[in-house]
This record gives sequence, structure tokens and C-alpha cells, in this order.
Amino acid sequence: MKISTDCILTTHVGSLPRPQYVVEQLFAQDRGEAYDPDAFDAVMTRAVREVVEKQVAAGIDIVSDGEMSKISYATYIRHRLTGFEIADVPRATPKDLDDFPAFKERLAQQGGTPKYHRPVVRGAIAIKDLMPLEKDIANLKQALAETGATEGFMNAASPGVIAVFQPNEYYPDDDAYLQALADVMKIEYERITQSGLILQVDCPDLAMGRHIRFRDDDTETFKRAARRQVEALNHALQNVPADRVRMHLCWGNYEGPHTHDIELSEIIDIVLSAKPQAIQFEAANPRHAHEWQVWAEANIPDDKILIPGVLDTTTNFVEHPDLVAERIRRFAEIVGKERVIAGTDCGFGTFAGFGAVHPDIAYAKLGSLVEGARRVSRKLWNS
Repeated sequence: MKISTDCILTTHVGSLPRPQYVVEQLFAQDRGEAYDPDAFDAVMTRAVREVVEKQVAAGIDIVSDGEMSKISYATYIRHRLTGFEIADVPRATPKDLDDFPAFKERLAQQGGTPKYHRPVVRGAIAIKDLMPLEKDIANLKQALAETGATEGFMNAASPGVIAVFQPNEYYPDDDAYLQALADVMKIEYERITQSGLILQVDCPDLAMGRHIRFRDDDTETFKRAARRQVEALNHALQNVPADRVRMHLCWGNYEGPHTHDIELSEIIDIVLSAKPQAIQFEAANPRHAHEWQVWAEANIPDDKILIPGVLDTTTNFVEHPDLVAERIRRFAEIVGKERVIAGTDCGFGTFAGFGAVHPDIAYAKLGSLVEGARRVSRKLWNS
């Protein structure tokens, strides 16, 4: 994993707005409609090249494929694994939205709820098709070579996020379900890192899961489950070097009250017990920006890298570069400037065809991220 030697490097969480021509292909595939596989592949190759070009133009150092080929960060797995079926299962909503029913209804009326098929496990989980992964890897590596990007990373769902958000109707208990997922997802993790790309495992189960799947349980019940989820992740990463992996911690990429978000202080030790060297987390939005103090007081292992979110991904405000620089500096003072990479709170395209931030503004925000990193780098390395 590339780390800073003379400046603060920049990255983001992974997903970026999909163009409409990509969205149409993804929804046709997800709905089981007739579509041309060759045309699908051509669209994804083109889209990945375009999205990498845009990141490079914005000045981002560590880029991704924008998750162009994925309908969403967690449900894409049903196209790659056996055992998942589409079912009419009620989707759990965040507990904070239930506290404000009028606001929740307004979100629904305004189209603020993404629409996609929800997988349910009703059979044994195994690899169904590795070709989509291989095509993703090839597309990103080709785009990196053609654009001269510094480094590339690829997202993959953690065993925990799949288990927490995709209901289990097959395995005898949660532990068996998690184990099956870890045994299968490890193949994807290993293939990504073997290709030379950095792996990012997305782990909103360790935070967002508290006010969705475990919304009616006590905190200790949730924390026990989170520990099992980290154990499953570490098992899946047993053959992957820690310095080839980063993980993303998230409380939910939506504009809402977030009044039931679990405090970072409750879960930070669990997060730090995970194998990935780098930890990417929310640090810009109004509910979690203050928690830089928790990181300052935590016992952070010397080999860990922090990737704080210094941009809010639920608002169309473009953060001033000086504010970005201020946020980066806080974390540089905690772990040292060489162990900080500037990132975003979450993705700008968590679900295909859906996003709170306008695509043009998303890239303007990334530009501000880059400028803020430049400003603070000059001060950190010249002080």
C-alpha cells in the first residue's frame, strides 16, 4: 500500500456516480431482463476508463473503478455466488428514520430510497462465476496503465456486511452463515490482491448494522456479533498481507438524523482488531466529525494507517480546502503525517442510479479534497 513520503495522498471510498448508460445495463441485469453480455462488457470497460480519467484529472492519487459494474456495494454478490435468491422480504429501515415518520415519508416520496432486488440465502453458498471479478480487475488495470494513475484499489463486500444485510434462510445459525461467506469471499479477496490491486473490504456492518439489523438489541449483543464478524473477516484474509488491505467503517451513507448511531468509542477496539492495515472512516459529517478525539485517545497499533473522511458524501456543499486541510491535520497530529491518507466519508454512488450528491459536484468535492491535502502538506513538511 502506497503511503506518504513527502505529501498527504488522497483517495475516496470507492463508489462514484454511474452514467445513465451504465445504470441501464446494471438494472437490466439485476432484473433478469434480456441484455447483450458483450454490450454489457463493452459498457463497463468504457465506463471504468472514463471514471479513472476523471479521478486522475481531479488529482486523486489512489483511484478505483467507481464500482461501475456493481448494482450496489453488497448485493452484487448474488451475481457471483450460488445460494442467493430474490425474495419479497421487508427491508429493514434505519431506526433513526422511524423516529421521524414524516421525514421518512418525504424521503420515500422524493425517491430517496434506492430500488434494487434484495438477495436472500436459500441454498449453499459457493462460487458461481469468477468471470465478473476477472473482468473488473482487467478493466481497472487497463485504465490504470492508460491514465498513469498512482495506485488502484477495488472494493469487495465483507462477510459481515453480506450476513447483516442479506437474510439467511438456509444455514442453521449466524455463525455457520458467516463461516460460509468467509470461506467463499476469501477467494475474491486473494484474487484482487494477487492482481496487484489494493483490496478494500466494506464493513458498514460494524457500525450501521447497530441501528438496522440489531436495532432492537442491546449494545453488548451487537458488539458480540461485531466481534464474530471481524473474526470471519480475519479468517477470510488469512492469506492476504495486511498492507494490501484497507477497510471501510460506515454508519450509513444517507442524510438523516443518525440519532441511533453507535458511538465510535464503543466499537473502536473491535475495529482495530481487524487485520487490514488501513482504516477508512467517517470524520466529516455532523454526527461523527467530533470523534477525531476518540482516535486521539485510542491505542492505535503502530502499523495502522488512518484514512479519515474529510468530505461529507451526503451534501452538495463543496468543503473549503482550508477546512479539508484542518481535518487532515488533526489526524496527522494523532498518528503522524506518514500514516494519514485523506479520504471521503463514504461513496458518491453507493447504489447505482442513486446518490444525494450531483455527479458534477462530487468531482468538485474531490478537487477540494486534493487542494486541501496540498495545502496541509506544505505546512506539515515545511514546518
